[in-house]
Amino acid sequence: MRKLLPLIGTPHGGGRSALTCRYRCGDACFHEVPNTSGNEYVGDVIARAYSRRSMLRTAAAVTVATAAGTATAVGGSASPASAAPVADALAADGGADAAGARGLRFTPVAPNTHDRVTVPAGYEQNVVIRWGDPIVKGAPGFHPDRQSAAAQAGQFGYNNDFLALLPLGSGYERQQLLVANHEYTDEQLMFRGYDPENPTREQVEIAWAAHGLGVVVVQEDHRSGRLTAVNRHPLNRRLTATSEFRLSGPVAGSDLVKTSADPSGTRVLGTLNNCSGGTTPWGTTLHGEENFNQYFANAGQVTDPVQAARLKRYGLTGGASERKWERFDKRFDVLREPNEPNRFGYVVELDPYDPHSVPRKRTALGRFKHEGAQPRLTEDGRPVVYSGDDERFDYFYKFVSSKRMKKGDSRAAKEHNLTLLDEGTLYVAKLTGDSPAAEVDGTGRLPADGAFDGSGTWIKLATASPSGNVSHVEGMTAEEVFVFTRQAADKAGATKMDRPEDIEPSPRTGRVYVALTNNSDRGKAGKPGADEANPRNVNKHGQILELAENFDDPAGDGFAWRLFLVAGDPNDPSTYFAGFPKDKVSPISCPDNVAFDPHGNLWISTDGNQLGSHDGLFGVATAGPRRGELKQFLTVPRGAETCGPLVQDKRVLVAVQHPGEVDGASVEKPASAWPDGPGKLVRPAVVAVWRKDGRNIGV
Repeated sequence: MRKLLPLIGTPHGGGRSALTCRYRCGDACFHEVPNTSGNEYVGDVIARAYSRRSMLRTAAAVTVATAAGTATAVGGSASPASAAPVADALAADGGADAAGARGLRFTPVAPNTHDRVTVPAGYEQNVVIRWGDPIVKGAPGFHPDRQSAAAQAGQFGYNNDFLALLPLGSGYERQQLLVANHEYTDEQLMFRGYDPENPTREQVEIAWAAHGLGVVVVQEDHRSGRLTAVNRHPLNRRLTATSEFRLSGPVAGSDLVKTSADPSGTRVLGTLNNCSGGTTPWGTTLHGEENFNQYFANAGQVTDPVQAARLKRYGLTGGASERKWERFDKRFDVLREPNEPNRFGYVVELDPYDPHSVPRKRTALGRFKHEGAQPRLTEDGRPVVYSGDDERFDYFYKFVSSKRMKKGDSRAAKEHNLTLLDEGTLYVAKLTGDSPAAEVDGTGRLPADGAFDGSGTWIKLATASPSGNVSHVEGMTAEEVFVFTRQAADKAGATKMDRPEDIEPSPRTGRVYVALTNNSDRGKAGKPGADEANPRNVNKHGQILELAENFDDPAGDGFAWRLFLVAGDPNDPSTYFAGFPKDKVSPISCPDNVAFDPHGNLWISTDGNQLGSHDGLFGVATAGPRRGELKQFLTVPRGAETCGPLVQDKRVLVAVQHPGEVDGASVEKPASAWPDGPGKLVRPAVVAVWRKDGRNIGV
C-alpha cells in the first residue's frame, strides 16, 4: 500500500506570486469583486431544496444509456432512466482493471520545488518550442537583446497556455499541427532594464506581437515521443494583438461595438489574454479571451452612470493601465474609444489548416472572462459549448447551437460548419443543493448523505437567429445580453461560484467536469458564505464539480451535479477524492485546466498551488473501483504554472507558463534557469513527455 505523499515547504511560500497577479490578470483578486448582484447563493436555497428533496431525486432522473445502447454512466454502466435518481446517476461506476486505472499506472511524482520539469521514473521529456523560436518564413532566431516587433510577429509567442494537436492527414502521419494560445506578457522578464512606468514604443509593440495565437507544425521522432517544431512550414502562423479578427454572430455590426477605426462594428484588431480553449469536431480550435479588462485605461474617469456600471462589472476601473498601451494606441483608452472593450471577452474560432483565414469572435457564446470552450455534440449533431467565467463569485455557461454539423471534408460542409457557433441559445447555470443548511457549515465537512450534490437549471439568456435575435432577460435587448452577459446572468439569478475555469465534457460518459480554482473571499465579511457547491469558506484550494445533463441531453435545461474532488492536503478533513481512500492520493491545490486521456481519466493542471509545492499535472480516475484515485504526473519549474495539458496514447504535452515569475525577479535577477540553464533568459515553452520503453502512457 502506497503511503500518502508528503507535503513540503518552499522558500517563496507557495501560491501565485504578486508578479503573476500583476501581469496575468491585473491583480483581479486584490480589487473589489465585480459581481455585486443580489443573486441567491446555493446556501440560500438549500433549506427550500431540502423540503422537496425526495421529489427532486425522483423527477430529475438522468438517462444513463441511449436507445442505441451507448453507455453514458460513469464507467459505462447502464440502467433504465426511470430507475436513475439524480445522486445515483452521478455515483454510478463501471468496472475497471483491478490492477489500477488504465492510463494512470505510473509512480507519482512527489511534491517538490525543483527548478525543472520533474516527471515519473521511466519517462523522458523534451522542449518542443520556446518563446522566441522562429516559426514563420523570414523570422530571425531569438536574441534577448535584439528583440523587435517584426521579429516577434514571426516567432513563437509568450506565455503559452491552451494547446491543441491536430492531424495533418494521409502521408503526414509523423507530423501534427500544434496550436497554442499566448495569454499575456511579463515585460519585467522579457526586457533588460524595463521601466514599468515608462515603457518604450518598441517594447509595447513587441508585447503586442507576443500576445495572441500560434500555429506550428511539429515532427514526431519515430523511436520516441519526442516532438520538434518544423520551422517555417507553410502552415505555420502567428496571430497577434494587431492581426485582423472578425466579429460574427448577433453582435456583429451592433452600435455597441462600433469604433472610430471600425464604424462597421465587424473588424477587430487582435485577441487578448487567450487562456484555455477547445477543439471542435469539424477541425477548428476555440480560444477564450479572459482577463482583457487589464489592458484598458481610464475607466475610473467615465462619468456616464450606465457605461461606468458596465465597465465596473467587467473589472475595468482606475486610471492608467499596467502596461501603458494607451500611450501608443488610443483604442486602449476607454475615454477615447468607449466601445473598444466591448470587442474583447469572446471565444475566438480559428481554422488552423488555412493560414490565410480570418479568425472570428463568436459573440453568440457571450462576453465574459472565458477560461475555455470545449464543445460536444447532441444526438442530432448540434454543438454544445461549455465555458466558465474566471472571476470570484461568477458563473458558468453553455451555448446550444440551433444548427447541425455536416460531416465530411467538402468545401460546402466546411463553410456550413464555420457558421455553427453563430446561431443558438446561451444559458447560465443555477445550482440547488439537497442538504439542510446546517450541514453546510463552511468547513468542508460532508453532509449526512455523504456527498455535496444537488440539481441544477440552465437559464436561457438570449437566442441568436437570422430571423431575429431574442432576449430572455427582462429589460435587456438581445444585443445587450450578448455584450453584457454578466449583467444578464445577474438578472437571471445564476449561482455564484468559486472561479469557474476550464470545463470539459467526458468523451466517454458525457459527464461534464468544472474546475473551480479557489476563492479566498468566500465567507469573509460582506461576502457570500459557503454553500453546497462551494462548501468551504476562505477556499484556498478549489474543487471540481461533476455535472450530468438530465437524460444525457446536452441541449436540455436541467442537470444533476455533485462535487467530484474537494482539493487540498489529503490530511485535511475538508478534502474529498470521490470517496477514494485519502492516504493513497497525491496532494492537489488550485485546479485550473482539465483534459481527458484516451482511457477516460481526467487530467488536471494547477495554478497557484497553496501546499508548498510547485504547480503540476495530475491524473484521476473518473470511473470504476479506483474512481477518485489521483496521481501527480509532473511538476513545473520555479514560478511556473502548468497549462494546456494534452494526453495522447504515447505522449503528454504541457505548456510551461511564466517560469521564473517570482516576486523581485527580472531579466537581471532571474528566479529560474529553465529551460536553457544559467545565464540564459527564462523562456516559457511547450514540453513533451513520453515513456522510455516506447509503450503507452500509464499502461
